[in-house]
Amino acid sequence: MKINIPSVTIKRLSLYYRALLESRKKDLISSNELSNLTGFKAAQIRRDLAYFGQFGVSGKGYEVEVLKKEILKILGIDKEWRVALVGVGNLGSAFLSYKGFREQGFNIVAAFDNDVRKIGKTFGRINIQDISEIKERIDILSIKMAIVTVPASAAQSIINLLVKYSVKAILNFAPIRPNVPKNVELLNIDLSIELERLAYFLKRNIK
Repeated sequence: MKINIPSVTIKRLSLYYRALLESRKKDLISSNELSNLTGFKAAQIRRDLAYFGQFGVSGKGYEVEVLKKEILKILGIDKEWRVALVGVGNLGSAFLSYKGFREQGFNIVAAFDNDVRKIGKTFGRINIQDISEIKERIDILSIKMAIVTVPASAAQSIINLLVKYSVKAILNFAPIRPNVPKNVELLNIDLSIELERLAYFLKRNIK
């Protein structure tokens, strides 16, 4: 029987992993120590980890290196994922410049745009290609994941192309809610909404 894991649990796993990186000098770490590092209750941490097995040593806690490897495996980042970037504007350019993605197992191997002023230019180690070449590059590079940073008016058509050419996971930064088939994972991040949330909390807290 397949267990339905809450999506918020997966997000917390990423935070647990970052906390473990801060504890690299320790051999063992307790759920209480993880709680202090992450802000989540120790009982919540134990419940989240219990979805995937028994990793702790009774009365001692978790072996840091073992738990790090297990979380990497659970999250699927114990291997390299090849990623396509569509839209090399200000945000897309920032993603191409960020070296941390590769260190975390996400390798942007192709970038696409429809602006003739950008096509053919090299950004870092990536040559920006015309969107018309997207099928060929996705096939050759076996890309299954993509980041979309195009204007809202173009996002759905770009995502349709990615889905058509067998991309199965998409991180969308355009401020729309695109439609995708059920077998495609889509995560929408609207930076304006996040800023509006911050403005609300800021206004509420300012006397």
